Formats: sequence, structure tokens, C-alpha cells
Amino acid sequence: MTALSPDAVPVFKLYGETRHWPTPDLLHCESIAERSRLHDWHIKTHRHADLLHLLHIAAGEVVLDLEGSQTRFCGPALIVVPAMAIHGFHFEQQIRGHIITLAQPLAEHLIAALGHQGAALQRGGHYRLVDSGEAQAIALLVAQIADEYRRPAINRDLVLHALIQALAAQVARRAERQRSHPTALRPTPSASDRGRAHLQRFQALIEAHYREQPTIGALAKQLGITAAHLNTLCRQLADRSALQLLHERILLEAKRQLTYTNMTISEVADSLGFSEPAYFTRFFKRLTGLNPRDFRMRQHAPC
Repeated sequence: MTALSPDAVPVFKLYGETRHWPTPDLLHCESIAERSRLHDWHIKTHRHADLLHLLHIAAGEVVLDLEGSQTRFCGPALIVVPAMAIHGFHFEQQIRGHIITLAQPLAEHLIAALGHQGAALQRGGHYRLVDSGEAQAIALLVAQIADEYRRPAINRDLVLHALIQALAAQVARRAERQRSHPTALRPTPSASDRGRAHLQRFQALIEAHYREQPTIGALAKQLGITAAHLNTLCRQLADRSALQLLHERILLEAKRQLTYTNMTISEVADSLGFSEPAYFTRFFKRLTGLNPRDFRMRQHAPC
């Protein structure tokens, strides 16, 4: 079978979607069946520019296509799909499990918090859960994340963050044991090239400086490339312009502050580098179709 060129692989936010990240949360959680049944249980090969997938297979069979290598296995198991990894799935209809998707800011926070073990979240791979105690502990964490995600409650953001930290630590532990045993199945290393490295460094620069609203030219200069080259890389690898990636990060933080803080619209605008609240309002409405006040009211409305 001819390998797909990375440039020919579709880039999605969530599978089959191209709209903005749909939630002010830094993670998205759904059952595997929710989306897979819409695609006849076959998620075709694709990649994400700035999302990390953690899949928990509680029971059932899956064929994992990761960076051109196909593996068939049954749950209980964990699958890690880092940003930029080319991947696809073919699930049996009886599959039980969840897929947790992390936005890049949260993924980077967890990777940094785990230290050298954070590499487990940067490598694509799958891990069978053969120890019943470990399998039960991970299944409980995933169930708690799914429940907390669906049910708005006081301090929901804090609880979700604590639960995903615990799950990331479990993934790192499992990956470390597998790495220590040469006879075990090893995670598939993700492909890396200069373009991807530039994109990853650009995303890190966005994370560090988005509140200052730097120019794309200034960020490109820090990378040692031209703004035109950076824009070309972003369009090829992330299917968005460099400016769109910067604006998406600003928008995500705006949504979070409007949802989880009592800051005024003016304070939110100032914290995100807008010289006038009116500029922030126009920016927010252009990207969401709502002004910030209406968005906040909708987020806080009872379900």
C-alpha cells in the first residue's frame, strides 16, 4: 500500500470537523461510539495539528493505524495519539470506551509536569492493561472524567484538571514499564521533520506570548525563518494560517475567562492585549458569531 504524504492527510479539529475548538474547556470527552457510529465505525487516516488524543478501550477490538503501521488488539487498553501523528481507527460495533482530546495548552502543561516521563504523551503508541488493578484504576478515572465533563458543577474546571493529571500520570507509569521491558510491544515513534519542528516551536511561542499579540513576522524571526515560510508551513501542516493559529489561542483563553472568571469584558480584553474593549468585542464576534456578553450568558444559562 502506498504511504500517504503528510501534506495529503486531512487535518481536523475533532474528526470530521473544521470549526473552532467547541468548548472553553481544555479537554473534550466523548464515548468512542458517539462519533464512530456516524462514520460506520471507521475513522479514516487523518491528523491534528494541535490536539492530543487519549483513548481508553474498555472492551472490544480495534485496528489502530498509527504512522502507517496497523495493529489489531482488544481492550482493556490505552492509546496515545500525539499532535501531528497520522492515525486512523477501525472499531468493532461492540466497542466500549472513551476518547479524551486535550488542547495543546493542557497537553504541554501535563508533559512539563511529568518531567522526563512526559515523553509518553509525545510518542504515539498503545498499551495493553493486563494488570486488573491498574485497568480498574484507569477505567474509574476515565469514567469520572466523562461524568464530570457532561455534568456542569461548581469547580468543574478544577476537578477535570485534577482527574486528567491523574490519568496522565497513569499513562506515564504504564509507558515507563513498557519501555523498561524490551520484549513488550513498543509505542510507534511518530515521524518528525524540520517543518513539524518549526510548527511545534511556533505553537510554543504562541503559548508563551499570545497575550502580547505579537506579529507573525516577529515570531517567524525568533524561529529563524521568514513570515511567508512560516505561513506556508502552517497551511500545509495545520490547514490554517499562522495568524489563525494565534487567534485561535487568544479566542480559547477569552472563552475560558468569560466562562470561569468574574472578570469584566474590559478586564478580559486588557488581559489579552486588546487596547480597547470594542476591538476585543469585534474580534470575538467575528470568530464566534456572539459578542462576549451573550457568550457568557449562554455558558452560565441552566441546562
